[in-house]
Amino acid sequence: MPVDQSLVGREFPPTSPYAVSEEQVRAFVAATGGSYDGGPAPATFPIVLAFDAMNAFLEAESIDLFRIVHGEQRFAYERPVVPGDVLTATLTVATLRQIAGNDIIGTTSRITDEAGALVCSTSATLVHRGADA
Repeated sequence: MPVDQSLVGREFPPTSPYAVSEEQVRAFVAATGGSYDGGPAPATFPIVLAFDAMNAFLEAESIDLFRIVHGEQRFAYERPVVPGDVLTATLTVATLRQIAGNDIIGTTSRITDEAGALVCSTSATLVHRGADA
């Protein structure tokens, strides 16, 4: 069943606050095959929050994760993420179109700090495979 077009423009509740620590950054870097000597988190670190926001969206809309293929991810920064930051992500469905029985879902997520200042924004393209896929 196609995803409902009325989702376009809908903003979902923010994720729970996420306190960034050096240990979490170190674990993320190790999991991605790098090394970390302190300082700002890698540019891809906000995927941790963006993924939480995406999972909450999928759960709220009863969309099965196993039908999702991640098509694209982009990050745009206002400033680096650093240990000590407490961040939340708020996802909005930006676009939705159907192609060959699949839903192409464009999302944006705003990653903000405790003061509500924008740290980074992300955009993702998700392909929701149709029932016949």
